[in-house]
Amino acid sequence: MIDKSIGSTMANFDVHTIRKDFPILSRTVNGSPLVYLDNAASSQKPIQVLEAMNSYYHHSHANVHRGVHTLSQEATDLFESGRHRIAKFIGAPSDREVIFTRGATESINLIAYTFGLSQFHEGDEVILSEMEHHSNIVPWQIVCNARGASIKVIPIFDDGTLDLQWLKNNITPKTKIIAVTHISNALGTINPIEDIIQLAHDKGVPVMLDGAQATPHLKIDVQKLDVDFYAFSSHKMYGPTGMGILYGKAALLEMLPPWHGGGEMIKEVKWSGTTYNTIPFKYEAGTPDIAGAIGLAAACDYIDSIGPDDLMLHEQNLLTTCTSAMEAIPGVQTIGTASHKASVYSFIIDGLHPYDIGTMLDQQGVEVRTGHHCTQPLMDRFNIPGTVRASFAAYNTFEEIDALVRATHKAIKILS
Repeated sequence: MIDKSIGSTMANFDVHTIRKDFPILSRTVNGSPLVYLDNAASSQKPIQVLEAMNSYYHHSHANVHRGVHTLSQEATDLFESGRHRIAKFIGAPSDREVIFTRGATESINLIAYTFGLSQFHEGDEVILSEMEHHSNIVPWQIVCNARGASIKVIPIFDDGTLDLQWLKNNITPKTKIIAVTHISNALGTINPIEDIIQLAHDKGVPVMLDGAQATPHLKIDVQKLDVDFYAFSSHKMYGPTGMGILYGKAALLEMLPPWHGGGEMIKEVKWSGTTYNTIPFKYEAGTPDIAGAIGLAAACDYIDSIGPDDLMLHEQNLLTTCTSAMEAIPGVQTIGTASHKASVYSFIIDGLHPYDIGTMLDQQGVEVRTGHHCTQPLMDRFNIPGTVRASFAAYNTFEEIDALVRATHKAIKILS
């Protein structure tokens, strides 16, 4: 059995009280209690988030920014209060620098298209890393193809850490932007973003970070980081799906062209031409996901109510315990062994396909993610088809790691 004393020092962190906020955790799957370990794909939602969204729909729904009537003003206040709360959560100096999108994917696309199409020329370069999610690869490929620019890739070492010396040697006058993940969704590696940003800024190169995996686990301060653009999703940090954020420095956002056209992003439209709105509205065409903004703000409140430091320690204890227990199983190989990791544990088992392992775990109520995790170039780097990934959140317990270990033993016995 797992030694649970590792978490006993966190007197103010009660995981069993936290679990009561997540109704879905009380259900069963295939006759077994649900063990949800797929949080890197999407976390579950607490009742506080669900109630905030329901309250808006029940009592204050109307379109925002466009009406003089009471409901529209109430909805606008809730929506813009959500923006202010999110700005505070990530340390943004101004609400103007917080743009609502559909998720980290759209946030990255917004920068790839507006920055890339307006700033890239023939022969220019963008630097990505070997561990990027497809969402931070494909948009840059499209834009580079359109502009005759190219992509350079920071290699990784066998432990899943970036080769910063390579980066230092390969930032050139042709480098227009560096776009890398803050935390690898497939390996859990926490990248040394402060060093990356410093290397880039020393050469006058802006940096965009994919923060989808970081905002649920780390305290983010974009101003302290001095990052130029930061993208993340609501649904990985206890908030609703279909909602995301792009943070950008005001001077850069004001310089870049709009992306989507339509209502809200304009000041005046004439047949002779259109005058665009100020930021952030220049990038928010059409009716926004009002409830999503309210839900994400509630998720920020929820994370802060738990205590980010205690949450981080709890997840690190889970990761340490899981890694030790899983590596004791014959045939299990950890993929991603960096010393500085978030609560993601990826593994393979000799002679068994990740999909088969995941299917057997599901039959025992243990929900993990299997496959390439939208990081096919990374899987190619390790010469594997994919991994089995267990990822942890505030509500996960040491008992659930016990369940994962037992289920893995049974899966090996059946599949071998």
